[in-house]
Amino acid sequence: MGSGAPTLVLACCVLLTFACGAGLGRAPRGAREQEGTKEPLLDHTERDEENHEKYSPRQGEEASASRCFRCCDPGTPVYQAIPVPQINITILKGEKGDRGDRGLQGKYGKTGSVGARGHVGPKGQKGSMGAPGDRCKNHYAAFSVGRKKPLHSNDYYQTVIFDTEFVNLYGHFNMFMGKFYCYVPGIYFFSLNVHTWNQKETYLHIMKNREEVVILYAQVSDRSIMQSQSLMLELQDQDEVWVRLFKGERENAIFSDEFDTYITFSGYLVKHAAEP
Repeated sequence: MGSGAPTLVLACCVLLTFACGAGLGRAPRGAREQEGTKEPLLDHTERDEENHEKYSPRQGEEASASRCFRCCDPGTPVYQAIPVPQINITILKGEKGDRGDRGLQGKYGKTGSVGARGHVGPKGQKGSMGAPGDRCKNHYAAFSVGRKKPLHSNDYYQTVIFDTEFVNLYGHFNMFMGKFYCYVPGIYFFSLNVHTWNQKETYLHIMKNREEVVILYAQVSDRSIMQSQSLMLELQDQDEVWVRLFKGERENAIFSDEFDTYITFSGYLVKHAAEP
């Protein structure tokens, strides 16, 4: 074989040694346990120290960001708490909704006490003159009546009743009662005319309600004459104006006949009470 034979033999031995060592390393676990190759068990203290050395970073080496730690291990890094994000509620406000239906009316409260009277305000400026009033709104009152029959006195006062109507505006003069009733307050003018009877006395009163206002008087004479009396009176609503013949202490009479009117009584409104 020559000089190369020993070298070849030596190389085969080295390869055989590596092959046997690799085969022994792949032996089953059970076989190794049976052969007594099992490693001895460590107690808890030795195991903790081994784990601490295994997972603790070496000197000069920083801990990996992806490495896990237990809270009980010494040297566990403290992490800062991440703040919870705050939501602004105002930006989440929705649009204004439609107006709802009107509710039922509540009960009325108690009436409060009357407050104190306020101070009198300043006097206002004088207003402008108004437009002229309607002529149809003017107030009128007028009458004129007469008597065709003569009248003699009795033992009591007599109301002179008139039987002839000349003017009786709005019927303010009552022909049956012989009295003028005031329905338009104001100032009135009245006039009484009579014819005296010869050889007899003439004695009459113009009355306002039950009061004698003026007298019409003529003494006994041989001749009969016309006699008159007139006046102005301020009347209120429902005042009465009438003529009364005096009672018969003496022969008292007024003359008239069926053919002519000798006795007249007239009156009319001069100024209404509401006029300035």
